[in-house]
Amino acid sequence: MTGRFGTRDTFAVEVGEILSPNLRVVDLWAAGKKLTTHDNVAYVPSLCHYMQTAAAEVRQRAIRPRPSRERSPEEIFRQFEADETDFRERYWFLQWSEIVDNVSCYAYLDDHLVIVFAFRRADHPFPEDVGKVFVARIPPDEFAATLEQATDLLGDERVG
Repeated sequence: MTGRFGTRDTFAVEVGEILSPNLRVVDLWAAGKKLTTHDNVAYVPSLCHYMQTAAAEVRQRAIRPRPSRERSPEEIFRQFEADETDFRERYWFLQWSEIVDNVSCYAYLDDHLVIVFAFRRADHPFPEDVGKVFVARIPPDEFAATLEQATDLLGDERVG
């Protein structure tokens, strides 16, 4: 079974074709951009673990708050990218395996979960998007529910 959870304009997980018991086509979307442009074949056990962990952290509001009220999300992203300490690592997000290894991504909480990201590979299918900062805002519980629904589908099919 396939399924789409969430909305592409904010955040979505699209579960596609089964390639083997542990490999599945999975596409991630944020801010209307497909994040899985270079590799969308996920190792299901790892991806489910990462998504369940992220859903729990977001639902519990265990994501750090916005680091600066004076800066725009784009400026915050640039600050993270320039940082060479462990400060930026506290905000890393969507570090979920090779399916998102073409994306630099961070997240923080204000009234919503704010996901800021940029594509980093020069061979990105849309070269005009490389290095451009994108921002997705989504209610935390909606984000968590999206991940939970996707992992339910992925987990049910592995057992069945």
